[in-house]
Amino acid sequence: MRKPFAIKAEVRDPRAKTFDFVAQKTMYGGRHVAAGDVIYVFASENEGGQGLVARGIVTASAPVARKPGLARQTPRVSLSIRRTALARRPLGRRELKPLAGGADGDPGAELGFRFYRQATDKVIGLSQAAADFLDTFFRRA
Repeated sequence: MRKPFAIKAEVRDPRAKTFDFVAQKTMYGGRHVAAGDVIYVFASENEGGQGLVARGIVTASAPVARKPGLARQTPRVSLSIRRTALARRPLGRRELKPLAGGADGDPGAELGFRFYRQATDKVIGLSQAAADFLDTFFRRA
């Protein structure tokens, strides 16, 4: 089974059928994202977005070459994503904040920690529990 991923980045059109992201920072295993992986798209609140907007499939993934002469560099990746579903309920910083103190293994606490402890935009790897939690935002309530 493939590992699920999420990206928090500027999303100009949350209803777009495809998304392209260039040179995105990676953390928590995000550099391993590959074509065919499931990815959850969060419109970055840093850029005026509202959090979770879509689920998709990575159609292309390419690592970005490191800049010569810099000792410490966060790995970066460029992605193309085909949207497979739109979120039906909101999930952003406001909704995740109350879950931040949750126990280890709590999907809401995992998302809050990985996305908002360091609020930069990024691609992250997810646990299957976090992916299952996110999938509930794509079903009718």
